[in-house]
Amino acid sequence: MTEAKSNRTVCWGRIFPQIQWTQEQKAQWKAEHKAFKERCQPIFDQVQQSLIKTYYNWYMAVEPESGEYFINKNALGVAHKAHEKYPNARLHVFRINETGVCGSV
Repeated sequence: MTEAKSNRTVCWGRIFPQIQWTQEQKAQWKAEHKAFKERCQPIFDQVQQSLIKTYYNWYMAVEPESGEYFINKNALGVAHKAHEKYPNARLHVFRINETGVCGSV
């Protein structure tokens, strides 16, 4: 017996309202994000080579104020571990590999 599929569509705009940003707001967000990453990058660069052998393709969350970092096999795990110690801190997550990022273009 085949099941009938619903033809009902979800209006995502009601569930996830769209945020309308101006070009200035987008540029400001990008600049802040870039500046934050530049604060975290030296910490990642400092330990990358020693961690890459043991923890290749694991995730590393960096808290730049303390210079502390956390590692875990998955991104949610590393974020959870970091937020346990620093609940209100902003973190940057890197992938422990040659580039520090996930995926490819």
